[in-house]
Amino acid sequence: MFKDTIVSSLKELLTNRYLTTLAGIVLLLAIGLVFYIAFSVQPRDIQQVTHGTIYGVTHLYVDHWYYLLSFAAFGILVAVLHIALAIKVYITKGHPLALFLGWMAVGIILFAWVTAVRLITILSAV
Repeated sequence: MFKDTIVSSLKELLTNRYLTTLAGIVLLLAIGLVFYIAFSVQPRDIQQVTHGTIYGVTHLYVDHWYYLLSFAAFGILVAVLHIALAIKVYITKGHPLALFLGWMAVGIILFAWVTAVRLITILSAV
């Protein structure tokens, strides 16, 4: 029964060319983010900058190097969940809201990519 639901949802997605293309773009961005992080993060013994803020005294916070791999997992999670939600919304509510969710996924993944690039750039300077 669960398999039939997934297959029918994917068939419904394939009937809409624009939403299918947008889902492909979201997946390509997420996979590109994973490859960028996988090839850019280098294991080190010292703790590395993992996030920054404008609040507080230090502005840069350190953690272990494998914390940066969570950006890759975040990208994949955002892509899969937004595509699934867009398909569900397309079936129940219609085209415009599903497209909004697709473009929102593109924006979130691009923001995660910019954040990862900035953190990795700080790491390479250290």
